[in-house]
Amino acid sequence: MTILDALSWMRTGSKELRPEIEKAYNVRPDLGFIAETVKNSGEKSFENIEPRVGIPVLMARAERMGSGEEIIEKIGRCAVEPKFDGFRLQGHKKGDKVKLISRNLEDVTAMYPDIVAGIREQVKAKEAILEGEAVAYNPQTGEYLPFQETVQRKRKYNIEAKAKEIPLKLFAFELLYKEGRNLLLSVYEERRKELEKIIEKGEVILVAQEEVVDRAKRLEVIFQDAVSRGLEGVMAKKLDGIYRAGSRDFNWIKYKRSYAGKLNDTVDSVVMGYDFGQGKRTAFGIGDFLIGVYDEKQEKYVSIAKIGTGLTDREWKEIKKRSDRLKTKVKPKNYEVDKIMDCDIWIEPEIVVEIRADEITRSPVHTAGRIMGPSKSGSAVEVKEAGLALRFPRLEKFRDDKKPTDATTLSELWKMLQRQMKK
Repeated sequence: MTILDALSWMRTGSKELRPEIEKAYNVRPDLGFIAETVKNSGEKSFENIEPRVGIPVLMARAERMGSGEEIIEKIGRCAVEPKFDGFRLQGHKKGDKVKLISRNLEDVTAMYPDIVAGIREQVKAKEAILEGEAVAYNPQTGEYLPFQETVQRKRKYNIEAKAKEIPLKLFAFELLYKEGRNLLLSVYEERRKELEKIIEKGEVILVAQEEVVDRAKRLEVIFQDAVSRGLEGVMAKKLDGIYRAGSRDFNWIKYKRSYAGKLNDTVDSVVMGYDFGQGKRTAFGIGDFLIGVYDEKQEKYVSIAKIGTGLTDREWKEIKKRSDRLKTKVKPKNYEVDKIMDCDIWIEPEIVVEIRADEITRSPVHTAGRIMGPSKSGSAVEVKEAGLALRFPRLEKFRDDKKPTDATTLSELWKMLQRQMKK
């Protein structure tokens, strides 16, 4: 039982209030404040909870689709923006004070002085909460840099020197709050207009380009143009969609470039443990690592692959170093793993990695979506339906900007399989 479940039990003796409490928490993730509200004011007061400058709002997330036709069929006329391969930031401005929040609610203000200065100078509102994607660029050529270089800006030391070497631009795409006005329930079109009003032209903060389309062919043209420029793809936004803090829905849809193979998106998975290395990797102390996704119904992490190839020596050393900080003596209770996939070393579910694979397939040894039942004799339990697994999984990158709760879920993996089967 989570703290939010417990708060619901305190009020009603059941979990029935959990969804409403969670919505309130997503807007104001302050457990003390939420607990006091539940205790003293009851559920009706949740409707009045609004963002406050300086307190993070859990960021909205996008669903995935694999074609312009699917997107138009799902949400109709929509706004389409380029999807940059950077990291998401939430900027809070009150007077001259600026605070930057990462996707995992970390205060990263000190790490990005260039973005802070840009918001202070270019955002012409006394109070505002906005969101955007920070992307590094080459100051000599103006060319945008890949994620691996952008993420080098996340540091606690030598910040000023790195800011000169790898400057950032913030492509603003959302406005959640302005001058005392809560914009979460305003439709996207209105939020976009208000965003454009408050940002002055400058070198650091740019309003993300968008085009409103109602035809799949035009959406595909925009998508192909984005991919040709080295971007990840596009983001489509429902024009009358509200901002659902902390939730994933079809108000936003990401359409990323297809990869070789049938799976047209990457999977953000959680590292569950690793095995000791053999041969060359004996020196690294790691030979493969187990990854999984979160099963919301079971409230457990379930396995989808073991990865033992495709990493550079540097990546092997890095994943070993990160994992060893999170080692546990026994397998965590919220892990559902087949014995054949047991690891030499188990770790807490903290490391999120982006994985590219050829396709989603079926495997009796992986537990994501696997169904077990009694054998014919009734004396044992056997696999009735094989689980989901990744075929030829490869490490794409570490997602330090994501928490385990932001990673791909089992229900999302099922949707990805359905799209794969349509190809």
